[in-house]
Amino acid sequence: MELKAGSRWRSAVCDTEVIAVRAPSGPVTLSCGGAEMAAHGAEAPAGALLDGAWSNRTVLGKRYTDPSGTLELLCTKGGAGSLAVDGVALALKDAKPLPSSD
Repeated sequence: MELKAGSRWRSAVCDTEVIAVRAPSGPVTLSCGGAEMAAHGAEAPAGALLDGAWSNRTVLGKRYTDPSGTLELLCTKGGAGSLAVDGVALALKDAKPLPSSD
């Protein structure tokens, strides 16, 4: 699938919905709960089940990124599945530390 900044995606196995904030230049496979995600408004594949290995939950309002930092997703609806791109789990993005006021 071709991700673009601003595109919306939803999980086929749980309630998770995300928006792409930063997208890689080439095609990738975005998944949640072990199943490929569908574009928002598109029909999700039938019969997909939540994979227990990919059930670490997504949290509303949090950003998720890949290890290289080329992909960033904003969770707009939390769910039971965890996010991955090309089979690699996405990590919760840490907040930037504020400058010291000393």
